[in-house]
Amino acid sequence: MRWRMARFGKTMAGGLLLSLSLTLLGWGAEGQGNGRGKKEVSGGTTVYLGQDRDTWRPLMHTRVNLNDIRSIKSSFHLRTFDPEGTIFYGDTKNGKDWFVLSLKDGVPLMQISRGESLVSVAGGPKLNDGKWHMLEVSNHEPFVVLEVDGSNRMVVGMESNRTMEILSGELRLALGGILIDKEQMFVQLQPQMDGCVRDGSWLNVSTPWESEVEELWPCHANIQPGSYFPGSGFAVFNTSVFPFEADQRVKMELWGDFRKMDGTIFSIKASGQKLLFALVANNNTKEITLTFGEENITMKDTFKRLVIIFQTDLLQVLRDGDKSNTTTLPINPVSHPGYFTTWKEGRLAVGGLLGEDGVGSQFLTGCLEKIQVQGRDLDLDSAVKHMSISSYSCPA
Repeated sequence: MRWRMARFGKTMAGGLLLSLSLTLLGWGAEGQGNGRGKKEVSGGTTVYLGQDRDTWRPLMHTRVNLNDIRSIKSSFHLRTFDPEGTIFYGDTKNGKDWFVLSLKDGVPLMQISRGESLVSVAGGPKLNDGKWHMLEVSNHEPFVVLEVDGSNRMVVGMESNRTMEILSGELRLALGGILIDKEQMFVQLQPQMDGCVRDGSWLNVSTPWESEVEELWPCHANIQPGSYFPGSGFAVFNTSVFPFEADQRVKMELWGDFRKMDGTIFSIKASGQKLLFALVANNNTKEITLTFGEENITMKDTFKRLVIIFQTDLLQVLRDGDKSNTTTLPINPVSHPGYFTTWKEGRLAVGGLLGEDGVGSQFLTGCLEKIQVQGRDLDLDSAVKHMSISSYSCPA
């Protein structure tokens, strides 16, 4: 196993090793008030990290007196299909010294700052396979060890000529976000993680955590890869970001169990113009309808893959890769002038119907296992999307 480490400034003194051993736990979904308008939650329960809130805002946080810390080891279980996101944050001196644990490209990433020193360490096995993985961080001075599933280990040794510092005061901990300016991090990343944590054990400290949300969202017992739309919002892309081929052709592919979908799967519209395309699932009639202007293509919802090819004068719809199961619709350039330009300069909404004012409706309920435009996977985290949408996982 190979590990990558980038170092800036002096190596950090052993005092930081204590804060490095502070790692995330699973947090309870039930709690009580604390007199400050925040709900208090206990450790040990399963919690969903991608809950609706400001992007960098922690899901919950707490403060611990450094004199109360008795353990040098923390552990928790993590499950996700998401390759990137923030898991846990800890700091001392009100954010002057800090530690962030996240995933980047599916592997663990630790970023550590103390004084003028900044260290970024990444590597190990990819953890975004949808399975539960146990992570343990421990302090074996002068080493900090991150262990994955009891065997894969990342060992960071840190020594310096600085006088050993005695830490005192409070330690701040945060889950699913950070308490510093994101520009301070050496490695920039997308903070939101579509993932869950559970079975946490941290530093043998019983201090309760304060939740930043009224209710914590639960995790699904079983998940599968895909993007889940619960019927409350959609994701919007500017179509200008998609590559267009020289032959003026756009290929869009969607995978999933269309029998379990209901609502608008996608819609395309340019500003100030009428709706161009809409693909709608009707769970009552068990049909999927593609609407183009006044024309409709209606199909039974028994397929698992749908390919739509937009051309300047032709529209092709292919089901389950079967060329014999193809519907072709000629496009009259007189009745639909400039429709391809609209495709290039408009907006694509996945999971809802675009309205005249840009507000959506008829939201999708269901799982799209994969969405591609021009052969490239759509990353919903790069869209403007409703926070109720899970970008990487669906309930199985």
